[in-house]
Parts: sequence; C-alpha cells; structure tokens
Amino acid sequence: MLFRYAIFYVDDVAATLSFYERAFGLQTGFLHESGDYGELVTGETRLAFSSTKLMRQLGKKPAPAALTSPTFEIALETDDVAAALSRALAAGATPVQEVREEPWGQTTAYVGDPNGYLVELCSAVQLPNPG
Repeated sequence: MLFRYAIFYVDDVAATLSFYERAFGLQTGFLHESGDYGELVTGETRLAFSSTKLMRQLGKKPAPAALTSPTFEIALETDDVAAALSRALAAGATPVQEVREEPWGQTTAYVGDPNGYLVELCSAVQLPNPG
C-alpha cells in the first residue's frame, strides 16, 4: 500500500492552489479544467484539493474546517521556520502560533489557510545524539 495523496475540501480550488504557491512556495502539479480538483507537488505524496460543490454532487456532505477546533493539521517541513512564517503571513495566512522551540527538538509555528485549515511550519526533529 502507498499513501498517494490527501484531499481537502475547499470552496475555490484554484484560489487555494494559488495561496499555497504564494504562502509556502509549493507548485501546482495539476488543476482539472473544471476547476473542481487540483494537486500540489509535495514529493511522493500529493496535497490535493477538491471543491465542496463537487463533493456535494458526489453525495458527500463536507463540513467546513475551523481553526478554533481543528481535527488535524498539514505539516510542512522547512530549514527556516521564521522565514516560512513571514512568507505565509505576507501571503494572507492567519497567524495562530509564533515560532517556538519545542522540547522534543523541533522548531514550530502555525498558521491558518483561507479555508480554515491548520498548517504547521516546522523544522526536522533534532534527535538526541546517542552517545
């Protein structure tokens, strides 16, 4: 089994892809001509978006995301969390948590995307040197 993609339901797929390009430097890998589905290039696993309109047409009932009570987060790893946070905020992300050093050896910051999804900006976890 291979984890290929995660799909998030949004009202405007093209606008969401554009935001992720500006805020996080990701590239659009695919946008369907209907505008109802698109993917970002993020390595082997893609971050995908489908329109809430399409999901309703397919018999699904997508609930809106809420920064005040998230049920998950998207984590994007970077070598410079502070610079990533500045870029995301300049692109219109909602500030949630400033840059912070975590006790498990990671630097984190959090923002919200225009759809209400929580996005973690983080460094790689620095594991203790076994020695």
